Amino acid sequence: MTRALRRNLFAGASGLVLALSVGVAAAAAQTPPQEDAAEIDEVVVTGFRSSLAQALNVKRREAGAVDVIMAEDIADFPDQNLAEAIQRIPGVAITRDAGEGRNISVRGLGPDFTRIRINGMEALGTTGGTDSSGGTNRGRGFDFNVFASDLFNSIMVRKTASADTEEGSLGATVDLRAARPFDYPGFTVAVSGQMGWNDLAQNPDPRAAFLISNTWGDGTFGALLSVAYSGREALEEGHSTVRWQGGNVGSGPGAVNAFTPRLPRYGILEHDQERLGITGSLQWRPTARTEVSLDLLYADFSATRFEHFLQAPDFSAGGAGGRAGIVVVDSEVDGNGNMVYGVFDNVDVRSESRFDELTTEFTQLTLDVSHEFSDTFRVNAFLGSSTSEHDNPIQTTLLFDHASSDGYSYDYRDNANLPLITYGFDVNDPANWTLSQIRLRPQTADNTYETAQLSGEWDARPGVTFSGGLFFKTYTFETTELRRDPASCGLAPTGNAEGCIPAGVAGTPITDFSRIVGLADQWDIPAGSTLSWLIPDYHAADALFDFGSFPMSFIPSRGNNRSVEEESQGAYVQVDFDAELGSIPVRGNYGLRYIKTDQYSTGYTLAAGAPVFTSASRSYDDLLPSMNLVFEPGEDFLIRFGAAKVMTRPGLGSLTPGGTVSVSGNNRTVNSGNPMLEPTRATTYDLAFEWYFAPESILSLALFRKEINSFVANDTVTQPFTGNSLGLPDSVATAACGAVPGCSPSADWVFNQPVNTDGGDLDGYEISYQQPLTFLPGFLGNLGVLANYTYVDSQIEYPNGTTNTLTNLSKRAYNATLYYEDDRFSARVSGTYRDGYLTQVPGRNGNAIEGVVDTFNVDASASYNVTDQLTLTLEGINLTDEVPTQYVGIYNLVSVHHHTGRQFFAGFRYSF
Repeated sequence: MTRALRRNLFAGASGLVLALSVGVAAAAAQTPPQEDAAEIDEVVVTGFRSSLAQALNVKRREAGAVDVIMAEDIADFPDQNLAEAIQRIPGVAITRDAGEGRNISVRGLGPDFTRIRINGMEALGTTGGTDSSGGTNRGRGFDFNVFASDLFNSIMVRKTASADTEEGSLGATVDLRAARPFDYPGFTVAVSGQMGWNDLAQNPDPRAAFLISNTWGDGTFGALLSVAYSGREALEEGHSTVRWQGGNVGSGPGAVNAFTPRLPRYGILEHDQERLGITGSLQWRPTARTEVSLDLLYADFSATRFEHFLQAPDFSAGGAGGRAGIVVVDSEVDGNGNMVYGVFDNVDVRSESRFDELTTEFTQLTLDVSHEFSDTFRVNAFLGSSTSEHDNPIQTTLLFDHASSDGYSYDYRDNANLPLITYGFDVNDPANWTLSQIRLRPQTADNTYETAQLSGEWDARPGVTFSGGLFFKTYTFETTELRRDPASCGLAPTGNAEGCIPAGVAGTPITDFSRIVGLADQWDIPAGSTLSWLIPDYHAADALFDFGSFPMSFIPSRGNNRSVEEESQGAYVQVDFDAELGSIPVRGNYGLRYIKTDQYSTGYTLAAGAPVFTSASRSYDDLLPSMNLVFEPGEDFLIRFGAAKVMTRPGLGSLTPGGTVSVSGNNRTVNSGNPMLEPTRATTYDLAFEWYFAPESILSLALFRKEINSFVANDTVTQPFTGNSLGLPDSVATAACGAVPGCSPSADWVFNQPVNTDGGDLDGYEISYQQPLTFLPGFLGNLGVLANYTYVDSQIEYPNGTTNTLTNLSKRAYNATLYYEDDRFSARVSGTYRDGYLTQVPGRNGNAIEGVVDTFNVDASASYNVTDQLTLTLEGINLTDEVPTQYVGIYNLVSVHHHTGRQFFAGFRYSF
């Protein structure tokens, strides 16, 4: 079934569901509401439907615009991690790494604009992904794949701001809450186990979770422990180009001026992951007016990853050793100036193999104390500390090169994403290869939060509550990276030693540290393509050469050796009210939040060609008013309005006072920070209409607008190093190039620097529908529907003088779930669509944009209650093997087209 046909079918089904909901809603409107309420009060729902009902009740009671997911107990979420659970919420879209959810965007605003709170405290967990999915996370975006979804029993997405909620969010504040002992009636044990299978990787993937909780002393003291473990071996295969690049291929009369893939290649990525999570909670209620909660969360996400590519680097290099030295034998250039087919002589071919070891260790401890001094006055004290330590101690890349191959060819004419590629020689023969580079790049990224808050509430009179608080928060970010020491190869301190091969290594036969890999799935790859090739064998090479003994230095990668410290303090006041405007009930809150931020950042800059440690500090403050109103013109009809000023602090990578000049293969970049950046600031407006037309049901429309008046974007310019505006001498480029072919000050380099722009406006709306279809006859009355649709648009000013949509913004997104649930059997099927979105404006290498095409994912799950305690489960994820293809330029030229296969799980849940 084609992607277009799948979407048409799904759109038709969605239209049918919407028409049905309108008819049902109309029928419900003709039924006396009081009688309905009296009947429904006698009905008890359980399972998935009960969770939906609880979430809807929370949403209805809140003064602000929120969406909620709740689980009755451990392992109720049928998702691999939290990102995949949250994607069911209106306005939320996710990005994936290795086929698993990693980051979220809310209402078109990317991960850096969303704050995450765990058990009431802001936190940040980061991991290291593939280069195409962002690499090591050195930003403010939260990596949800650190945590198993089993650790949490509620997720709340706050889409409007209030004074009592922490600043820093332009998109949403997401509250994750782990289970506590007072959530359960007494002694409770829950166990779950699953075994997974991926149809591409074809390896078993175990998952297990356990929870035990109890209360003592007539419910005055409780303790809870939960543990979740999962193992996953994923395989990722496909084609990539990194980017496309314009200019002459060849020289003289035979040169062809066209855009070509920079690194046309097929690749195999092998992921081996283990995730362990532990939560612990102690609760004490010494009196009816006092409650103390101590919560601990620990997570360990460990992985190894192999990346193997067979590629032609000459198309990305300048000079006679790159594009100019290629001989064009035959070619075809389309009407847009893209060389979609070519046969070439004198092309260098490369076999690249990279091995990573990665760990993220997350620890959080929070203490929450509440006391009621009287029936009208309450005080809360909160202390918390969280640390996320990401370590990538081994990131080693070995390169085999074959020089001057004749008869190399690529052909995108029949398949724009999966070309036919031939290499002109036997790529499996060790005699055809030479070891050309050894890249060693261990790195870290650590994030630490410490929070203290004291707040109080006073019920001045019935329906009016004043609240306020003082808060103090420190945040520290530190990242490091090492590379091979240039001095060990007799190079300048800023030189590139990766092409330096020690004599003892160069003299070792290739056969001693190589092996053959092949694509496991021929997929839609054109016949005649090369599907296997020789790669460097990392483990054999390490045993022979002991890479851990190679001298290392921070100087070649000084741009990734930096830190940011932020100390924020302030206060808030808020009044909550519940009153009537004439005969219309109205409730809500008004508030004001003040924050002063002291920022200190460090990095390395260049002076006279040598790195110099430098630092910068600054302070700024923000006054953020907010308002949330809820009108109830009818018993089951709400109108919400919210307005607020909000801010998001600049990206961490932007705040370094330093800069770096680096060469990685054929990528030549100059990155410079800007510690004086202003935060992104905006004024937001929200208007929503919610109709609770039947029990456990809602039909809603939410409109939102964000007037962004201070935005941070990268100013990217591709130009020769010679004569650059930063005043860096050519000697810096020469040292960074080392012995890399085609690299020189006269070649094109990419210069990046973050700057503030005037921003722009973002507008959108959400439509949401939820209903159990109990009016249907017989077993069909056990069906239910959840569906939502989001549209967002924006026009943001970028540094190059152009306007375009915000990066990470998908204009259209929808999610729909059809479920069935009776006393024994439960089943769900969900479809999630995300429109294409931009990832970089302007794009690199002369491309106007870079982005990702639209995706449509289908997931399903089923369970059967053997007894009241034992449930058997079956789940399927990414049932259509969707491919999140990345592209460059206005003609959607492929940059990454990898698939990861379908994932299946079978298991059980047992509780008592």
